[in-house]
Amino acid sequence: QVQLVESGGGLVQAGGSLRLSCAASGRAASNYAMGWFRQAPGKEREFVAEINFSGGTTNYADSVKGRFTIPKDNAKNTVYLQMNSLRPEDTAVYYCGAVLSFSYVRQQNRYNYWGQGTQVTVSS
Repeated sequence: QVQLVESGGGLVQAGGSLRLSCAASGRAASNYAMGWFRQAPGKEREFVAEINFSGGTTNYADSVKGRFTIPKDNAKNTVYLQMNSLRPEDTAVYYCGAVLSFSYVRQQNRYNYWGQGTQVTVSS
């Protein structure tokens, strides 16, 4: 069992930055790839970014490429989502997930564990 605790959401103006954190704990938590998804009101949950267990390989949605990064601190078993140049359309609840194997297949049903979600609101 892996537990994921997210933090760092909030309200920011367009063009600003936020950093989300997701701390993983539990059995073999360090062996999991980690990712971020988001869900806006009335929309389906969508892929944002994923990083493999070692932190050496990443994958980004086209909508965030060049603006978001997903660094990982292996010593802390913590993954981050650094969000720059935020836009109102980035407003959503952001969810951290853990998955057994990294993949370029951007489907949430691959994921084994989820955090509780954290709200990000970008005002225009």
